Amino acid sequence: MSVLSYQNILSKIMRKTLTKLSTIAFALVFLLSASTAVLAQNADQRTNLQIYGSALQYKGDLGNQWWNEKMGWGGGVSLNRYLSPSFDAGLNLSYGNSEFSNSFPNTMNTKIGMATVGLKLKMNGNILKEDAFIGPYLTVGGGAHFVRPEGNSPTGAYEDNFIAGVGFGGAGIRFRFSDNISLFVQTTAHFTSNDKYDNIESNINDRFLQHNIGLGFNLGKGADTDADGVPDRRDKCPDTPTGVQVDKDGCPIDTDGDGVADYQDECPTEAGVANLGGCPDRDNDGVADKDDQCPDEAGTAATQGCPDSDGDGVADKDDKCPDTPSGTQVGADGCPVDSDGDGVPDNEDACPNSPGTAETKGCPELDERTKALIEEKVRFEFDQARVQDGYRQLLDSIVVALEKYPDHVLLIKGHADHIGSEEYNQALSEQRAQAVKDYLIERGVQNPDRLVTRGYGETQPMVQVNTRLSKARTAAARAQNRRVGFEMNTPDMQLNME
Repeated sequence: MSVLSYQNILSKIMRKTLTKLSTIAFALVFLLSASTAVLAQNADQRTNLQIYGSALQYKGDLGNQWWNEKMGWGGGVSLNRYLSPSFDAGLNLSYGNSEFSNSFPNTMNTKIGMATVGLKLKMNGNILKEDAFIGPYLTVGGGAHFVRPEGNSPTGAYEDNFIAGVGFGGAGIRFRFSDNISLFVQTTAHFTSNDKYDNIESNINDRFLQHNIGLGFNLGKGADTDADGVPDRRDKCPDTPTGVQVDKDGCPIDTDGDGVADYQDECPTEAGVANLGGCPDRDNDGVADKDDQCPDEAGTAATQGCPDSDGDGVADKDDKCPDTPSGTQVGADGCPVDSDGDGVPDNEDACPNSPGTAETKGCPELDERTKALIEEKVRFEFDQARVQDGYRQLLDSIVVALEKYPDHVLLIKGHADHIGSEEYNQALSEQRAQAVKDYLIERGVQNPDRLVTRGYGETQPMVQVNTRLSKARTAAARAQNRRVGFEMNTPDMQLNME
């Protein structure tokens, strides 16, 4: 009874221990797979779950099954953690059944629960790439065997549960199908701390080969900042815009190989240049062939890629005046513009907004009334530069005349009599000319810049005054000299500034 009680107690301990280890393992799997910070069994996905079937081969006092066809079967689960390109660590929970018989009554039917931790030395990283299809590795580790032996020995039937320490070493190979799924095959030799698996004790402990074959599942996803489906670890273009199609390196597709990605390439099937949006330019004129009306002749962007010999902005093929001087404003036909339609092109027309004749360089002749109007004078009071009311009608008429001749320049000439110093009279004459100009601007003269003022002081009297006579007798003569006169010329004529 005491033996049976001990066996039952040990069996319960084994079951509880295995149950706890299994619970811990699956809790770790759940937490690691739910975590966004811990990814899987590579630099991106750092946790891997393996499910496998096992075959056990016994070697002990009853005999040797190593490397023959006799095997016991089982299975297990492993939780592995990526440490570096060369190393993984793992927690392994498995179960196996080892049977052996050599001659009656010696038989063994031993059930073993295994809980071990191990370290893998991967050939990936230093020898092979991490994402290579084939990944060989070596593994070592240790842990415990929870043993339930059954069988017959020379001493009789036995069933004496126990726990044994174990160390193991071996090798395996992994076949990578995708970032998430792989197949693995592994063989390890287990060296135990106990010789009672077969109920026969000697100076050599019982040993086992464990052969595993199964599937590995990488948990989570690798960091993919630009969401292009390529993990950051392998992404050579980590800032690709959302939705852009990429290649295996995470870089945008470039179908024509011209260095301009398809999503930026206006001509994705024709090799071109970057500064033209990836489009070709056969004549190298800076205008893409798709926009070039003369793709085989170098031209300008302004003429849609066609030549423009005279540089007037009209392509030679449309230019009816191909030798227009540089800088000349032209129309759609490439010929100089004639704004006033007088037959004199604007570039030769001194009055481009007023029709004239070729003889007058495109300017109109002043009519007789305007000529007479320009001969009039505006008189001023002594020592004054104020326009008197009596001259407003004259100046209003000049405003009308200037509207009739918009391209003509009006010279406004101010004068003074001889009373006072020359410096004073010079300033006074300039003030009188400016007063007339201000009035004309106030009345709405178009383009006031064509109103030119000049003061002549007392240097150009209309009437010579005999200074030996009394002031009273010379007053009328001096009044004639206090004036503003006018001169109206076209822009191409030299105004009389003397």
